[in-house]
Amino acid sequence: MNEGHPTPPSEADLNPFAGVDFSHLERSLRKPRTLLDLLLSGLVALMTLLALIPLFSVVWMLIWHGGQKLTLSVFTQLPPAPMEESGGFGNAIVGTLVMVALAALMSIPFGILSAVFLAEIGPESRVAAGVRFAAKVLTGFPSILAGVFVYATLVLFMGGYSAIAGAVALFILMLPTIILTSEDAIRMVPAKMREAAIGMGATTTQTVWMVLLPTALPGILTGVMLAIARAAGETAPLLFTALFSNYWLFTGGEIDLRQPTASLAVLIYNFASMPFETQIALAWVAALVLVLLVLTTNLIGQAFSRRQVQQ
Repeated sequence: MNEGHPTPPSEADLNPFAGVDFSHLERSLRKPRTLLDLLLSGLVALMTLLALIPLFSVVWMLIWHGGQKLTLSVFTQLPPAPMEESGGFGNAIVGTLVMVALAALMSIPFGILSAVFLAEIGPESRVAAGVRFAAKVLTGFPSILAGVFVYATLVLFMGGYSAIAGAVALFILMLPTIILTSEDAIRMVPAKMREAAIGMGATTTQTVWMVLLPTALPGILTGVMLAIARAAGETAPLLFTALFSNYWLFTGGEIDLRQPTASLAVLIYNFASMPFETQIALAWVAALVLVLLVLTTNLIGQAFSRRQVQQ
């Protein structure tokens, strides 16, 4: 052995897998495991396509029936009277946007603050356990019962149907979704970020406001968008609270929230059962507009979430 010259590395040192037979790892249809994998992958793809058929069929029907009558006039005119050949649902669009906006203004602050309490302030307390249980129960709460509750407590007290009562009913339906999704988003923030903020001397309020909420914002916005999408398509609670109206929500340049208010969902429900071709055609158009509004809201929320993540 020559100590002055090191021995060159062997093939086993350069390639530790030299001499190992990998032929048994090759994919072959003759092998039961490979065949089973292909069959299951094909089955999953087929089930996915079958599940998408109802979704795309509904969208296609809305585009086919509603797109033919979709004109600018339907956004500016009031619902037509029976046997009338022209009309629109501009008041229903305004009513839907107003009631959903009022419900969002009430539910988003309450929902996020409740989520902060559940995730950070008192996650193991009895109050937190009770709130979580109530929120989970309310997620499966029949929407018509929310309308009945608001009718008995607010509509009778105010003496009539109104946009305010409709917004309160939608608030009840939106709140549990925002609470649960926001709590999950806050809990998913890495513990290192909390510890770093506390190590720098931040208080609990500063940690929540400057670290947890900005980091969890994409998840919170996702929950908000889901809640708004659900509220925009609700019909039953609005029948008991806002009812319907053939007139504009604003009179004399001012918005009157204490009167019956039209909405797209209730308009679709009313017009689809009428024996008049004009009303049926407007029901298709209103359904298409409602789907587009919900889709646009979700796309805006997703775009805003991605921008926050990039920043």
